This record gives sequence, structure tokens and C-alpha cells, in this order.
Amino acid sequence: MGNRLSKIYTRTGDDGSTGLSDGSRVSKANLRVEALGTVDELNSLLGVLVSTVADEEICACLLAIQHHLFDLGGELSMPGVTQMESSRIDYLEQILDSYNNKLPALKEFILPGGSQAAAHCHLARTVCRRAERRLVELAVTEPVNPVNRAYLNRLSDLLFVLARVIARADGGQEILWNHQRGEPS
Repeated sequence: MGNRLSKIYTRTGDDGSTGLSDGSRVSKANLRVEALGTVDELNSLLGVLVSTVADEEICACLLAIQHHLFDLGGELSMPGVTQMESSRIDYLEQILDSYNNKLPALKEFILPGGSQAAAHCHLARTVCRRAERRLVELAVTEPVNPVNRAYLNRLSDLLFVLARVIARADGGQEILWNHQRGEPS
């Protein structure tokens, strides 16, 4: 592969526009750019998460997901191109079922936290939900591969389960929401 970026700054975005991979220019406030940026933010958060998780199997899974998210972002930057396939949703579901089957049933809501890595996983989950909302918003006005929305929906579920697994692996505890708590004095 040749040099993709020979120059990092181009100044072409100084006017508030950005280029899509198909050569078109759109406003940086465009819904497609917002969705793409949120997927990129999620991918970056997964990179932070990988740097804090000790479990190699979970890290390998997250790395595969980072590649998937890069492909999803590629789709968003090239309107009309499809790279994401439903087999990737199947991949997430298999992992989700594998980890979730080992966890105790939930009886209360869980507050984000438990350990540093689990907290990062919860944060990634919330950004994933936002990316999903941005895709839904984009789909109101432009065609969006329905696999992408389903993928992000399933990924947020997986990140919730992984946060539970990671909290336990790190020796932390899930922080259960106490709806009958008294306020600290």
C-alpha cells in the first residue's frame, strides 16, 4: 500500500466542510459526518479499553470489533458502498451469548463502574448507543445499511456484558443501583 496521507493538514476543512471518500464535500455539521465521527469516537474508546483490559481473549474480540467499526465508518464515508454484512452481527451474538451465559442473572440495574476497565467499557457502551442514534437519524433522510444499525445495537449489548465480565475479572464488583438509598450526610 502506498502513502495514503502524505500531508496531514490540507486546510480544505477550514471553511467548515469535509471531504467524503467519494470526493464530495459536505458540512462538518452534516448528519453523515456526525454519525461517522461518533463511530470514530467509539473506535477510539475501544482502543482505550483494550489498553486497560488484561484478558487477551476480550482484547482480541475488541480488536476485531475495531476493524468492523473502521469498515462501518468506511461505509459512512462512501455513500452507496456496503462493507458490513450480517455475519458480523452473528459474530457479536455468539460472543455475547458465550460471556452472558457465565454471568449471574441481573436483579437490579448496574451503575457504570466496578473497575477502571469496566468503567471504560460502560463509557464505550454509551457512545455506541449515541452512534446508533446518529445512524437512525441519518436513515430518516438518506439510505443506511440496516446491518450497521443492528450491529451497533448488538455491540452496545455486548459492551454491557463485557463490562460485567471485566468488573469481575478485575476483582471489582458490579455497583448495583439502590433505589432506596439514603443521601449521604
